[in-house]
This record gives sequence, structure tokens and C-alpha cells, in this order.
Amino acid sequence: MTVTEAPRPRTYGNFRRPRTSGLRGLSLGVTLLLFAGLVAVVLTTLASIWAALGLAVVLVVLTAPLAVRDRHGRTLMQRGAVRLAWWRTTSSGGHLYRSGPLGRAGHGRCKLPGLAAESALTEARDGYGRPFAMITTPATGHHTVVISCEADGAALVDEQQVDTWVAHWGQWLSTLGAEPDLAAASVTVETAPDSGVRLRQEIAANSVADAPDLAGSMFREVLAAYPAGSAQIATRIALTYSGAARPGSPRRSAEDMALHIGTRLPGLTAGLSMTGAGTAVPMTATELAEAVRVAYDPTVASLVEEARTTGGTGLTWDEAGPMAAQEGWDHYRHDGAFSVTWAMTEAPQGEVFSNVLTGLVQPVPDIARKRVTLLYRPHTRAEGARVVQQDYKNALFKAQQSQIGQARDDAEVTAARRTTEEQAQGHGVIRFGLLITATVGSAGELATAAAAVDNLAPAARIAVRPVYGSQAAAFAAALPLGLVLPLHTALPQTVRDAM
Repeated sequence: MTVTEAPRPRTYGNFRRPRTSGLRGLSLGVTLLLFAGLVAVVLTTLASIWAALGLAVVLVVLTAPLAVRDRHGRTLMQRGAVRLAWWRTTSSGGHLYRSGPLGRAGHGRCKLPGLAAESALTEARDGYGRPFAMITTPATGHHTVVISCEADGAALVDEQQVDTWVAHWGQWLSTLGAEPDLAAASVTVETAPDSGVRLRQEIAANSVADAPDLAGSMFREVLAAYPAGSAQIATRIALTYSGAARPGSPRRSAEDMALHIGTRLPGLTAGLSMTGAGTAVPMTATELAEAVRVAYDPTVASLVEEARTTGGTGLTWDEAGPMAAQEGWDHYRHDGAFSVTWAMTEAPQGEVFSNVLTGLVQPVPDIARKRVTLLYRPHTRAEGARVVQQDYKNALFKAQQSQIGQARDDAEVTAARRTTEEQAQGHGVIRFGLLITATVGSAGELATAAAAVDNLAPAARIAVRPVYGSQAAAFAAALPLGLVLPLHTALPQTVRDAM
């Protein structure tokens, strides 16, 4: 008799944040500043011990804000910069937004606030003749197309099929590194209560006047009970392209980018067919404007659904924004709703299963409307090779500094070496982040929503924190608008790296 062992479930992991090349986890800039300061202190002792002590105090004052970090990895300098930026925003009234007929912005229109205020929406056709919307962001020269997916559920699906979906999704992400002019991508999973409008319209369209009383009674009971416990789940993938072929080159026009993106869309949507994304089609301009309008004012969701069956809403991009919005330190108020956005500060550690994020993206009774957005910024093949090789060298350097914590350092070296081997075999290297936005109907429900997210994050093996002082920008980044947040910061990239 032959006994066969059950196959072990497949695990995933090795999510790595590149190590710095400085001393003891410090950045290279802080390490050089520290060494230069120590040399200056030693040389000053030759002249005056008191001057050397004063210089040492100055060195501590300068390096401490750059070296001391909180549990989420932020330095004191970064936290101070956020506080200063928030003070400047509130002092200038930048946290307030008023539009519409009585507003001062948009000439009577309801344009999007904040980072997306100057964005424009156009519509073109792809290689299959399908209409698609393209968002143009003049500040960064980016052009974004959004793909709507009818994602397949994992219920009653065997583990082998799920592993196949994950493998094809990983391959699809890997190909983004070779996609011409692609700057970023995002996946947004939005859950919201089902208003019952679609069910009511479906029953009305298939009912007859002489139906039996039992059938009519059953349908009325379904209409009354079904929407109370059901939810809508929408999955959208945003692909952001750069209008400049290379840094420093002239930006291409929106018409040229529409032609470029239109030729790429058929292949991209076809590649999603084996990832579990279901039917993937580009969103039209009206559909995208409706989705953004509902995000800023959830109370119009049922009205939008009803209008879709009676000739369409006719919403334009200048009508997709809120009538009023006010940003707080830890929340964001927009029209008749309140939202809080969290950012991931630590990816899942160790080995995880394919369903690690299932609980996070599923509907939650304590949160009326929830969005979970994965942000991706793929490296090209050359950039990926450079990043993983440098990370491997930094891990070796740290492991050789001290014998304390040798086991952990050895594990880091092993993981970095495994990453270089996988990259050499053709796998892609991609930066990713995660945003969670919880929207409720009143300020009193914010505490309940925060408690729900605090329970969901540990189950997903991630660490999150509210985006204090930047709730409006984080809310917009969690929408499928193609905003690349690092390119909108006022702090130069070189300074952020040093911090």
C-alpha cells in the first residue's frame, strides 16, 4: 500500500525594504555627517576641550533628528517636517475647499480638490475599438487609464487554481517593468453597501402583472431583506504612463499618449484573464467620473445607479468633485461623509499564504465604504538588477559590523541573495505600498472604523498608521486617479533619501 502525502500549501514572502548603506541602519548621508562631525570634535580637542564639548553637543543636536526613529520607521526630522507643513497649510487655509455656484474655485464647477485639481479627462478608443478614459495630470506629465475588473471570488475554488491565479498575477506585474513609459500602477478594491437598485430594476423588468401572489410576495420579501446584508465589490486597476519618453525630453501631447496607450490596452487586458481578475475592460469617461463622484459623496450612490438605467448620468470631470471638503489632522470631511486613510509601514513578515489580504479587502459591517489600494512602481530590468545587487552588498556590510544579532543578519543576507538570484532568472522587481481608506457617515463613527482597521491590519500581517497631516492627499491617492505621491512632495528626493 502506498501512502501519499497531502501537498503542502504554497507560501509567499521575502518582501524586502532595501537596506541603507550607512552605519547601524543610518542612511549614507547621516553616516557621513556623523563621521565628519566626530573628526571635527577630535581635532577641536587639540585646541580646546570646551570647544570640543560644544561642538559635540551641536553634532548630537544635528544628527539626533535624522537618526532617532519611531516604531513606524520615521525620523524626528520627518515628523517635524509634517507638523511644519500642516501648520503652513492651516495658516493659509489650504485645508479648506469650497466649490460649486457659491465657491471661489472652479468658476461654479465642482472640480476635484488638492493634487487632482488640475487634472483633465479625455476619451479615446483602443485597438479593439473600445472607448477608454484617460486622466492627464499636468503637474507630473502623467496619463492614466483605468481598467474595471469583475474579479472572480475564491469561494469553492481549490488551492491549485488560486496558486495559478497568483502566479499569473506575479507574471503580469513582472511585465510592467518592460512596459514602455509606464510610471506606476495601482489596484483598488472598493466595498460598499448594496443599495438594491439593480435588484429592484431586474425584478421589475422580469415581472408580469398576472404573476402568482406567492411569487410576488417572495420577491417583495427579497427586495426588503437582500440589500440589508449585501455589498458591492468593485475592482479597478489604474495604469499611469509618463508623457516624457525619457527624463528631460519634451512631453508628448494627450492625443499622442492616447494613441500610445490605446495600442497597449488590448494586450494588458488580455493578460489579466488568467489572474482571476475576470472580465477586464477599460472604464469610459462617464463611468470614471461617476466612481469618483460617489467616492467623494457616497449619498448619491443610489441616484447614480438609478440614472444609469434611464439614459445615463451625463457626469463630467468638472462635476466629479465635492461641493465642500475640509481636511483635519487625522481625518478628511468631504460633502456628507468622513474618511480616514491609513498607510502601510511594514509589509507582511515571514511566509504568508495567498489569502493573507482576504479579510482586509472583504466588506466590514463597521465601515460603510472601504477602499484598499495597492500602489506599484515597477523597476526596469536594469534598475532592478542595480537595486538588488546594492541591497545584497548593504546586507553583507551590516552583517559584518558586529557579532550581535548574527542570526538575524544572516537571515537578511540569505533573503537578499535569494532576491538577486530570482532577479537574475528574469523575475521583476517592484516597489509597492498600501493605503486603506474607511468612509463613514458621521464623525461619531470614525472611532468604530479605526478600531475595525486596527483589527484587520494584524490579521493581514501588516503594520499601518494614519496619514496624519495629509489625509486629503492620501484620500486622492487611494482613488484610481494615477497619482504618484513621491512626485508631488515638496521635499526633494535627495533630501528624503538622506533622512
